[in-house]
Amino acid sequence: MNRTILHVDMDAFYAAVEQRDHPEFKGKPVIVGSDPKGGKGRGIVATCSYEARKFGVHSAQPISQAWKLCPQGVYVRPDMEKYGRVSNQVMRILLEFTDMLEQVSIDEAFLDVTGSAALFGFGEEIARKIKRRILEELKLTASVGVAQNKFIAKVASDLKKPDGLVVVEPGREKEFLDPLPIGRLWGVGPKMESQLKRMGLESIGQLANLSHSDMVARLGKNGAHIWQLAQGFDDRPVLPEEGIKSISHEITFEQDTCDFALLEATLLELSEKVAHRLRSQGVRARSVTIKFREADFSTYTRRISTPSSVNTTEAIYPLARKLLRSLIRDGVPVRLIGVSAGNLEAETGGRQMILLDQPPQKDRKLAAALDDISQRFGDHAVIRATLVPQKANKGRLQ
Repeated sequence: MNRTILHVDMDAFYAAVEQRDHPEFKGKPVIVGSDPKGGKGRGIVATCSYEARKFGVHSAQPISQAWKLCPQGVYVRPDMEKYGRVSNQVMRILLEFTDMLEQVSIDEAFLDVTGSAALFGFGEEIARKIKRRILEELKLTASVGVAQNKFIAKVASDLKKPDGLVVVEPGREKEFLDPLPIGRLWGVGPKMESQLKRMGLESIGQLANLSHSDMVARLGKNGAHIWQLAQGFDDRPVLPEEGIKSISHEITFEQDTCDFALLEATLLELSEKVAHRLRSQGVRARSVTIKFREADFSTYTRRISTPSSVNTTEAIYPLARKLLRSLIRDGVPVRLIGVSAGNLEAETGGRQMILLDQPPQKDRKLAAALDDISQRFGDHAVIRATLVPQKANKGRLQ
């Protein structure tokens, strides 16, 4: 039986939310990310509006480069709490059309609406209803791809942004893919793209016309995977239980530092932010990861599993600190550190989980009190005493 898969992708999500909430930003190049400091800032662009993209600004670009390209832009610090709340509103709308929803990031999701036709119509009709609901209720736009599988739907959603809708009818997958550049294939990054172009392959159609055995001989298992996608084949199901797999915060220091006290204080603040977001989204983590970048841009990650699921600073920070100590090198300056909580599970689990995994009562009460104060008076209403002396030396959160 043919499936009907939708890929819903919010348009320039963070920037669009800021433009919605600040009418004075409408029509202006909005760049969400680190403080550019007049072109001397550190860190990266989280996302930017379509007006900013006309100047060559894009996600993951160094903020200093973005400033050089668009000094007249509106530079906004990310507000992840707000974006998380809006994301939850989007997902609630999507869940009204099907419970077969796989959220793959804060601003995109796959939906299997094969069984929803009797209630809501066929794929294109459902897509139009979703787009209309998001626009009317949240004052935001989304681009949607409709196809028989996840890969085609994902490619389709990206072709007519912003506010796009692309439908690929069953049986027309190869016709749809053939003229597109090979960089559209999942798994084809810049290096692989260069390798394929040296083989004389510029379009997906050119690659698809090679034999399976030829691609395997040239590229091994990667060749087999890429060849399958080029034919339009992708049988992966939509997995509702997947959702967002981690919650993270990171910081780029304004100046590279060897100050271990500053690193620990920064790690504590990041752990607190991650813990607060875990609780606000009703989830707990079973792993903690730190990201660590030295001055020469050498980047490392270390991960540790937690003995029980966690969502408090008191549980996350000691693990992050242990990982940091395993990476720090005397005399080697640090540019960036980050904390991530992964392997997420719902806060409300079975009775056994509640009995075994609850943090100590003191930690629970402290976390609840901090959450209440933050909700009533803002995220910076309470600051841990150990962080106060460090505030003047901090970098930029991302």
